[in-house]
Amino acid sequence: MSAPRPPTRLRNLAIIAHVDHGKTTLVDQMLAQGGAFRENEARDERAMDSNPQERERGITILAKATSILFESEDGPVRINVVDTPGHADFGGEVERILSMVDGCLLLVDAAEGVMPQTKFVLSKALARGLKPIVVLNKVDRPSANPDQTLNDVFELFLAIGASDEQADFPILYASGKEGWAVKDLAHPRDGLKALFETIVARVPDPEPIARRDQPFTMLATILESDPFLGRLLTGRIESGAVKPGDTVKSLTRDGKEIERGRLTKVLAFRGLKRVPVESAEAGDIVAVAGLTDTTVADTIGAPDVLMALPAQPIDPPTLAITVSINDSPLAGRAGDKVQSRVIRERLLREAESNVAIRVREADNKDSFEVAGRGELQLGVLIETMRREGFELSISRPKVLLREENGATLEPIEEAVIDVDDEFSGVVIEKMSLRKAELQDMRPSGGGKTRLVFHAPSRGLVGYHGEFLTDTRGSGVMNRLFHDWAPWKGEIPGRRNGALISTEPGKAVTYALFYLEERGALFVSPGDDLYEGMVIGENAKGEDLEVNPIKEKKLSNVRASGKDEAMRLTPPRIMTLEQAIAWIDDDELVEVTPKAIRVRKTYLDPHERKRRARAAVG
Repeated sequence: MSAPRPPTRLRNLAIIAHVDHGKTTLVDQMLAQGGAFRENEARDERAMDSNPQERERGITILAKATSILFESEDGPVRINVVDTPGHADFGGEVERILSMVDGCLLLVDAAEGVMPQTKFVLSKALARGLKPIVVLNKVDRPSANPDQTLNDVFELFLAIGASDEQADFPILYASGKEGWAVKDLAHPRDGLKALFETIVARVPDPEPIARRDQPFTMLATILESDPFLGRLLTGRIESGAVKPGDTVKSLTRDGKEIERGRLTKVLAFRGLKRVPVESAEAGDIVAVAGLTDTTVADTIGAPDVLMALPAQPIDPPTLAITVSINDSPLAGRAGDKVQSRVIRERLLREAESNVAIRVREADNKDSFEVAGRGELQLGVLIETMRREGFELSISRPKVLLREENGATLEPIEEAVIDVDDEFSGVVIEKMSLRKAELQDMRPSGGGKTRLVFHAPSRGLVGYHGEFLTDTRGSGVMNRLFHDWAPWKGEIPGRRNGALISTEPGKAVTYALFYLEERGALFVSPGDDLYEGMVIGENAKGEDLEVNPIKEKKLSNVRASGKDEAMRLTPPRIMTLEQAIAWIDDDELVEVTPKAIRVRKTYLDPHERKRRARAAVG
């Protein structure tokens, strides 16, 4: 008789890293080598990036769990892997996810080195007592400098208060793209076996026997909606066991009962799929269905559970925009979700599943203040709603201030900027105008300079486009919330005025040709326009009202066919984030499923003048 197969052990692991350091690519290779795909089976790259915006932007926005079965020498080990966002704007996802795992894998690009979000996600992991495994990725690149990167990682551990045990981290050198990891660059490359072995050896076992005898408890960490199963709540089982049909109750953070219900499904992660299981025990990461009111950070437990599980507090939002109905003359042509009631329901649903977003009704009942971590997070939310058929008006972002001991405090961000040496002067000049303080300046190799600033968040709103222009598109800027500091004083806003349409209709080539000398245009011939719509950026500092639908007067001498000789410069097409960053306080971004337009808040020119006089008075 053959020996009985040993029971499958568990490991729960989060992968954390800066944006574009290769998390999702490495997880793809782990899935492939862990048998999640059949041999010769066609598979997508970046299999974990299931959201269309994630694929388009090349970043992870939503945390997602998967499972890999590794056959170790001591028997099978199921590794539950959670892929976390790398951008600090989605830090709320990172903070929640780390409560589900017992270890983490810190991925650092061996060429770029330690970046702001590396610091952010690592500090969150260390605060939870996790002992990271450090993987230096992309060591196959010609510009890789693993020794210097390793020194920077060790200095970072010490700088953010790692314990001696945490600072004694295992090191692996890897190429996620080629699918190998080694403990020493001189070792032969045998796929990701060394990585799997290190995970099994260094990540603690989540299944203490004592917790299996206690009542079932689980902290809800991820909330999703399924068209067939309803509300799906994902989390790690902290104690006991659970099976479909069990009666459970849910508790808020302070122990108040929310609801009681019967679980209809218990789903476990197997590769890229969620599959129904008959039961699950302490330590496993599962999704449960059957509850209707329970949300993120609530405790799901057996009926006799009285105490809620501790939930990690989430950092507060620092930036807010006002979202209101679209009341332009072109409203309702492209979208089918235009009422304030529908917008309100959608925003509240988002705030429920995304704890880093805060929504409150503004003084005007048709508008809502949406607060979040940064421009990217808010831009992703608005883009998602746009694709769902919503029409919205979006205000200029404003920074949320804090009062403390009679002083007004504002959020300060750490901006790490990599630029070609020749552009460092203009970047320092522009950042100083925005009240930024230079903290560090050093060569980063390859003719580039790394600049580190501490800058007010409001000074960086709208700067990225100007930064790319100043550095000829070669600069890279990464930002991270640093601290609260006293108000730094007034910061000059946009230096250029707007070109404002005075007439409704379709843009005409003849009119646009003569308007090009006034500034950069945002529209093309044939585009629908209306009075008060911003059609371009004035080359001068003041707003200018123009007529973009004016046609050439025809005569025997002036024939209409001569317009064909007019060649227009291609218009500046702004993305949603660029438009939100560009607008001034008296402007809005009109967002529809088919168009992104900029407009004045008050379309009537006489109303604008009245408001301007009232503001001065």
